Amino acid sequence: MAVTTVEQVVVGFGALGLDARLVEALKALGYEEPTPIQREAIPPLLEGRDLIGQAATGTGKTAAFALPMLQRVAEQGEERQGPSLLVLVPTRELAMQVAEAMHRYGRSLGTSVLPVYGGQAYGPQLRRLERGVDVVVATPGRALDHIRRGSLRLESIAAVVLDEADEMLDMGFAEDIEAILSETPDTRQTLLFSATLPPRIAAIARRHLTDPTKIKIGGERLPAGSAPRVRQTAYIVPRAHKLAALGRVLDIEAPGSAIVFCRRRTEVDELAETLSGRGYGAEALHGGMTQEQRSRVMKRFRAGGVDLLIATDVAARGLDIEHLSHVFNYDVPCEPESYVHRIGRVGRAGREGVAITLAEPREHRQLLAIERATRQKIEISRLPTIADLRARKLEITRAAIREAILAGDLDHFRVVVESLSDEFDVMQVALAAVKLAHRADGPDDTEPEEIPEVAPRGERERESERPPRGGRPARAYQDDDGPPRRRPKGGPRGGMTRLFINAGREAGVRPQDLVGAITGEAGIAGQDVGAIEIADRFSLVDVTDEVANDVIHAMRSAKLKGRKIKVRREGER
Repeated sequence: MAVTTVEQVVVGFGALGLDARLVEALKALGYEEPTPIQREAIPPLLEGRDLIGQAATGTGKTAAFALPMLQRVAEQGEERQGPSLLVLVPTRELAMQVAEAMHRYGRSLGTSVLPVYGGQAYGPQLRRLERGVDVVVATPGRALDHIRRGSLRLESIAAVVLDEADEMLDMGFAEDIEAILSETPDTRQTLLFSATLPPRIAAIARRHLTDPTKIKIGGERLPAGSAPRVRQTAYIVPRAHKLAALGRVLDIEAPGSAIVFCRRRTEVDELAETLSGRGYGAEALHGGMTQEQRSRVMKRFRAGGVDLLIATDVAARGLDIEHLSHVFNYDVPCEPESYVHRIGRVGRAGREGVAITLAEPREHRQLLAIERATRQKIEISRLPTIADLRARKLEITRAAIREAILAGDLDHFRVVVESLSDEFDVMQVALAAVKLAHRADGPDDTEPEEIPEVAPRGERERESERPPRGGRPARAYQDDDGPPRRRPKGGPRGGMTRLFINAGREAGVRPQDLVGAITGEAGIAGQDVGAIEIADRFSLVDVTDEVANDVIHAMRSAKLKGRKIKVRREGER
């Protein structure tokens, strides 16, 4: 099957009506073809339509709203007194990610982008806003602070994007979102993206969107048995540790021949170069290569001269490699069909195969969507530890020595053993020989520090939604139709740690301020925050045991309502 060429890729994005400069930027960044949500969302957004997009993290929705909105901002010119586009996101991490992506896409258009979030000093943000920016990507709490200060003016806003709307409501930002939207012009274009559409999200859409286009991605079900019968495993890994995690899993699995799938060409090139530098036989394969280059790589791979093929979906489409044993998803695929396509490279004709996916904590919903669509279970496993890796290396050494014994032809080494046995015990001689053989495969002391273990968000959500005694869930946000829920009497519920924060009602602290500060500073999900009680001069917040130390450490340098705060476990001094 022919591999998509670069020219075909350009037509793919160009056919959506995007500015040629944006298409060239995508080409330079390594994007090969639009994802489903990009194909569906970009044309109506360029027409100025409001939109509701139901799509999980990783489906390409950032580009789906960023590309058409950047184009519309560029078409407006500079006749305005403030930013043209406001993007609201739930966490500091996501604000930085979206701002970085929009900066890369819009560089050729001369578009300026500013991330605004809690935990960062106000000074740099104030200076940038005063000089003028085109796009502001903000967390709701910090955006509202700037609006009240008068430093963020919204009268010239042409469009507002609510990204991860369900998570923003879970974190207690409903009131802030309503306040922000009330400050924007009624003529604005409004975009709402959410993985789920509960009643509260639907209510916001009814109040603030006009005749919106509705798009739902990832809900389709595939025929039973579409996915091959292979061992399917996923590891939940923080983004910063994905490369280390891949190396760890490669060492444990020791695949004879494998494909590692990535979303973008640039990621393919970087990963192939890094893995090659670490001693793996890796080659890149993507649509930016010439047909001659691709053919040369595939010839080496089929001949066994390459162990790892690092590829995009487009480049690997239709490949049938008989000796392939493993498929690794370095990124969670954008849609279930893509997942089926990827793992369909192994497990053919009755052969056994292994499919391993590295998922970030917030991508757990995508894995669940893939399970529903394929009707097959993806096992969430604990990432191998350094101890596991060392045990595996010892097992490889043991197997190699056993194979050498069975192969025979050892007599010419007998003189070495006999001479040493006069001085040392035979067991000591054997142990020293094993040590040398083991070190020949690489020293153990070069292994990096442990990769932090994180729970899938799905497990966190189920735990946070489990009601305590009395039947009412102890949530960390304020409901739309009632006052903030108060902390149950007594100590924290099982699995939770209570934290003391030296700021309360007198400092103007609200539940959503606490949740936003904690999740933004510590980089955790809103579901890790439990019940809250706010007194006049202090607050008590329940967080899950597994993140308590991270929260305390992250909040040491944080500010809440403009003042430095102290955070410790309740009862500690």
